[in-house]
Amino acid sequence: MKKIVAFALIGLSIASCTPTERGAGIGAASGAIIGGAVTGNVRGAAVGAAVGGVSGALIGRVAEQPGQCYYRDEYGRRYIDDCRGDY
Repeated sequence: MKKIVAFALIGLSIASCTPTERGAGIGAASGAIIGGAVTGNVRGAAVGAAVGGVSGALIGRVAEQPGQCYYRDEYGRRYIDDCRGDY
């Protein structure tokens, strides 16, 4: 029951946020859960929350820019550019 209430509160708290804020919140929560589960300690959860929050914010920022897409170059670096029309 506590989990259902927690998820409901999280859902309500991000309902009126921008896509960037929403992405950061969801990414941080997911990262904290995964980091805590994998490492079994608070430090892992904190690192997971930080990484997830930054990644979620980047993905959310792209959602705010119509006509912009998220890509990776041959070195694995992420960048944002105009969407290609070939797909």
